[in-house]
Amino acid sequence: MEHPLEKFRYCPVCGSPHFVVNNFKSKRCEDCGFIYYANPCSATAAFIVNEKNEMLVVRRAKEPAKGTLDLPGGFCDMYETVEEGMRREIQEETGLEVQDIQYLFSSPNVYQYSGMGVHTLDMDYLVRVNSAAIAPIHAADDAAEAIWLPINEVNPADFGLTSIRNAVSRFLREQNFLQ
Repeated sequence: MEHPLEKFRYCPVCGSPHFVVNNFKSKRCEDCGFIYYANPCSATAAFIVNEKNEMLVVRRAKEPAKGTLDLPGGFCDMYETVEEGMRREIQEETGLEVQDIQYLFSSPNVYQYSGMGVHTLDMDYLVRVNSAAIAPIHAADDAAEAIWLPINEVNPADFGLTSIRNAVSRFLREQNFLQ
């Protein structure tokens, strides 16, 4: 896999073509001295569960892995916290407005986007909801469909993105999150 810095040939500050490898995670401009660091983007995923021991999953509306199952979530925007990004993504993809989210775990990932591997740090959250107290779910944005699945019927192989499949496997393996 190509290193993401290989895509950057010119200094983003002065436009110089003398933008060279500084170390594994950065490039340096030999003309103006600017150093660019390739740090991971923040991303989120939500394990939304209800009192019936069901998990809310969505079907991806877009590539990569269009048509496969996914968890509500996505990239954090600039100037928002990870928690704000998680709540925003849940609302955009399902219509749910949630407050109580609990951090579970994180994992590094490479998300293929427009022919480039975008390094992310995926942060996974547990969101408990009472199905009688929430508004109807409606899929939107990056989600083509939203589905409540009994947790004991969730199959990690149905999730198209490797990082989500791994997170689902970990979640199911460590079900102490639900207690």
